[in-house]
Amino acid sequence: MDLQAFHSNPEVTAAIEKAVEETLRQIGEDPQREGLVKTPHRVGNALQFLTKGYKEDPEAILRSALFEEDYRQMVVVKDIDFYSLCEHHMLPFFGKVHVAYIPDGRITGLSKIARVVDVFARRLQVQERLTTQIKDCIQKTLNPLGVMVVIEAEHLCMQMRGVQKQHAMTVTSDFTGVFNQAKTREEFMKLIKG
Repeated sequence: MDLQAFHSNPEVTAAIEKAVEETLRQIGEDPQREGLVKTPHRVGNALQFLTKGYKEDPEAILRSALFEEDYRQMVVVKDIDFYSLCEHHMLPFFGKVHVAYIPDGRITGLSKIARVVDVFARRLQVQERLTTQIKDCIQKTLNPLGVMVVIEAEHLCMQMRGVQKQHAMTVTSDFTGVFNQAKTREEFMKLIKG
């Protein structure tokens, strides 16, 4: 679903507007101030877009471009940009996702891997779960010989508040099948760093 195809639900927008107006009052702002008059409405629409992954089926996305192919070497899609909201503070975290799988007779369109990343990222998340959900979806849908996912991300909840460490990077990984072998994981890591 691209930005042009996204349509927010007016009822949901209205409910969020009320909550945002009250939040603005509670922090000492005037929701009727010129710069804030339309903010509750914009936040209502933005939150629906930023969490649209709840309404999308990542397995269906992969199945929509599934092909029989006798290829049994590593397929890597690296440097997939993503943006998500942490479920603890609803602040953004963002970075790169690197995905590899080794087909066992079936492949999927490469863009579908990036779409799966977006579906799971457009939900309230923690990076660890995001990593595992992407891996599990690809493993379940394609049934490859193995899948590996690595995510490198910056978290604004660590940079803007709390410990305020502006250059901290969080790296998570998860893998299945042939990626349980150190040699296979090392090959993937060399490919994404190369």
